[in-house]
Amino acid sequence: MMSNNFGYIDIILLAMIAGFIILRLRNILGRKTGHQDKTFGNFDKKMQKDFEFIKEKISPEKIKETGLEGSQKEEFLKGAEIAYESIITAFAKGDQKKLDTLLSKQMSVNFEQAILQRNKNNIKSELTFVGMKESKLEKFEKIKNEFYATVKFVSEIISVKKDKENKVVEGNPDKIKTVTDYWKFSKNIFSKNPNWYLCEIVNK
Repeated sequence: MMSNNFGYIDIILLAMIAGFIILRLRNILGRKTGHQDKTFGNFDKKMQKDFEFIKEKISPEKIKETGLEGSQKEEFLKGAEIAYESIITAFAKGDQKKLDTLLSKQMSVNFEQAILQRNKNNIKSELTFVGMKESKLEKFEKIKNEFYATVKFVSEIISVKKDKENKVVEGNPDKIKTVTDYWKFSKNIFSKNPNWYLCEIVNK
């Protein structure tokens, strides 16, 4: 009898100890410990740091500080060269619709007036773009909510003007001439449109 009673007591004690351990573990696992806070805190800080790095690369403030450099500058100049050729050829053809997609509002008005005056005088403009010899970013600046980039273009073209009788009144159809232009492009900082627009032809 003594042996059996002892066995029952052992079982009861073991059950009580097991219950205590389970309850203790539940309390510990059910709340955040100082060690857990530190682990997740470091993870959150790393996530925040990575996000800030990505945001810094694409933010307007970053462009403001560094201007256009490296591959960003190269891509801009490629686009500027394409815009230059498109604008001078569209102007020669009197293609106002295409010009509107490449010019600022004020420049679009100026070009339209020049085309209308040319038509009024019965002058026909013919232009052949031979090639771009040089393009260089001369100046980059931020004014209020706009970026401005001034580019020097050195190109080769054949340009002539003819009257209503198709006689050449200006230029030489057999001569390639070198032209140097300074054009200023603009882009709104907050615009999702990646395009830059010609906003000024700088006289130098």
